[in-house]
Amino acid sequence: MGIKPSYIKNLGEELIVKHRSRFSGDFEENKHAVAEVAMIDSKAVRNRVAGYISRKINTKKR
Repeated sequence: MGIKPSYIKNLGEELIVKHRSRFSGDFEENKHAVAEVAMIDSKAVRNRVAGYISRKINTKKR
């Protein structure tokens, strides 16, 4: 696990606010949604943002 960098958190929070309906608790779906709505060149950064969004949504459900 570990601490997420602030740029991952900031981008994830911004995407959740702007495109909430496109994201779910599923990482695979979020990976594709992040690729569509954000211009991220790095696959690793895209996956980290998608994972952060998935985690945020899943913790809000509890």
